[in-house]
Amino acid sequence: MPQIVVLTGAGISAESGVPTFRDADGLWEGHRVEDVATPEGFDRDRATVQRFYDERRAALRTVEPNAAHRALAELEETLGEGLLVVTQNIDDLHERAGSRNVIHMHGELLKAMCRSCGAVVPWEGTLADEPVCPKCGAADLRPDVVWFGEVPYEMDRISDALADAALFVSVGTSGAVYPAAGFVQHARRHGARTLELNLEPSEGSHFFHESRQGRAGELVPAWVREVFWG
Repeated sequence: MPQIVVLTGAGISAESGVPTFRDADGLWEGHRVEDVATPEGFDRDRATVQRFYDERRAALRTVEPNAAHRALAELEETLGEGLLVVTQNIDDLHERAGSRNVIHMHGELLKAMCRSCGAVVPWEGTLADEPVCPKCGAADLRPDVVWFGEVPYEMDRISDALADAALFVSVGTSGAVYPAAGFVQHARRHGARTLELNLEPSEGSHFFHESRQGRAGELVPAWVREVFWG
């Protein structure tokens, strides 16, 4: 089991140019979250939701991992399975930086899920033109993204990792969205040290043993150097 569990949120990818989840006015890229990030929104206007995620998927090609992603990948090279990255992000920047031991608790933009057969398949093209599922042939694909009202992926594995971890680190998260916002308390109950690395104190900062403020691209490499050199 991992000795270190790192939770990453929108703040780490924002420094690569990926927009954060929602703006101050509550909109996500100009859309109401209820319209593009809920099963009900998909049922109401499937075409709009498919186009929305098609645009996000295409935009991924224009961004690159930053120093924070690369530092975590470097740490994994040394610790191996002793490091687990749990990300709330649906981009592939951790993997492109070199990380392999990653859980995407909210799904992945570069995958599609068939609502007819349940298959999850890699997907880099569009979904707005309603292509068929390569497994069953049904034209019933949707983004493999966990929307509000749906259960995040691999929660049992995450819970077990938090219970066994010696250190829990949260990077670039708001501390407002559950269940991820409760990870720090879960880890502390089982004896882990806890560290927050965030642009500003999150809503859950008071739960951490230590909270550092600044850019992820500076804080994460500095923390990794501490792990290596003490």
